[in-house]
Amino acid sequence: MSVSLNEGGVVDLKIIEERKRIFDRCRRIVIKIGSAVLTGQKGLDRVMIHRISDQIAELRSSGREILIVSSGAIASGMKKLGLTEKPKSIPYKQATAAVGQSFLMQAWEEAFDKHDTLVAQVLLTGDDLGYRQRYLNARNTLETLIEWNIIPVINENDTVAVEEIKFGDNDQLAVLIGGLVGADLIVVLTDIAGLYDHDPREHPSAKLIPEVHRVDRQILSCASSQTSSTGTGGMISKLMAAKKSLAIGIPLIIAPGRERDVLLRLMQGECLGTLFVPDKKLYQGRKVWLAHVPHPAGDLIIDGGAVEAIVHKGKSLLPAGILEVRGTFGMGAPVRCLDTSGQVIAVGLSNYRASEIEKIKGCHTSEIESILGYKHSDEVIHRNNLALVFEEADKLEERANELADYA
Repeated sequence: MSVSLNEGGVVDLKIIEERKRIFDRCRRIVIKIGSAVLTGQKGLDRVMIHRISDQIAELRSSGREILIVSSGAIASGMKKLGLTEKPKSIPYKQATAAVGQSFLMQAWEEAFDKHDTLVAQVLLTGDDLGYRQRYLNARNTLETLIEWNIIPVINENDTVAVEEIKFGDNDQLAVLIGGLVGADLIVVLTDIAGLYDHDPREHPSAKLIPEVHRVDRQILSCASSQTSSTGTGGMISKLMAAKKSLAIGIPLIIAPGRERDVLLRLMQGECLGTLFVPDKKLYQGRKVWLAHVPHPAGDLIIDGGAVEAIVHKGKSLLPAGILEVRGTFGMGAPVRCLDTSGQVIAVGLSNYRASEIEKIKGCHTSEIESILGYKHSDEVIHRNNLALVFEEADKLEERANELADYA
């Protein structure tokens, strides 16, 4: 665990200096705002939306580029429909989001209108970013909006999403967007002060953790399973997002969204929230997309030798190391590489169709042409198209699903 406090519980001066260094050089920032920040008992909190827009306008006046990932569609729809509890079924959630999304965008438009600033609605699902061409199309659209001095307001497309609507949607989406546009910082505004060593709602003596360099098991154990009545993610979702953000080399901060002038104070170096600082960038270019593909097309179960070659020797995946093929996919599709225990090792682009790999699995490269009658490549997945996955995805997802039961 990276808890950077001195013996007296005071934040180390090095943390303050590091924050100033990181924030001073931030030019492109993705700001994710949770439902608990944007909504209250009367639905959308338009006063809060105006306060946030005022801060964003000031940040933009200093030359920063801002993209907003905004929750709040379901919560807004609940108020408009007179619902006192969040709908349980997926169709009801989707319909409620459809009602609320227009009111959410209207609120953002009104808030930025006084700054003579246009906003643009961008609705995405995991599938939209799961296909390389659609991923690039989304990036081109966002880059054009930024070039035109328009603020993108991005949200999970809850009216059609199924799996994503259940858990951690916009926390994960914010990191995907950050990688997509090459952000310098991701800010996650929520209803709590940051990550504590224990749940502060159950342990009054819990201490805020100001800085984290690695999301490991000990840090994950600090995550609370609690969330608001309108939110979906909880702290475990934010830690999963932070782990992905660290892997692509983008700092991420979880901060109290309802604090007065929180964005401005953060940029001035005030020690609010929990800052996740990457030590090194594991992914870049196409591998940023590969490492975070929401829904790979299939799985390849690989043996211990292949795991060793990929993880420790930086090698490509050869047919000899493949034990089993799962799913139906074509050439160029993103697929996961799993070890025999089901642990996700890597994600890569396959040089062969699933049916072809089924025929050549376990064979030497020299046998490919005699078996298939042709050979696309010596490698099933070339190293240049392979991204290692370090987040123990299956275990995290299993815990995430358990914690999502209350949402």
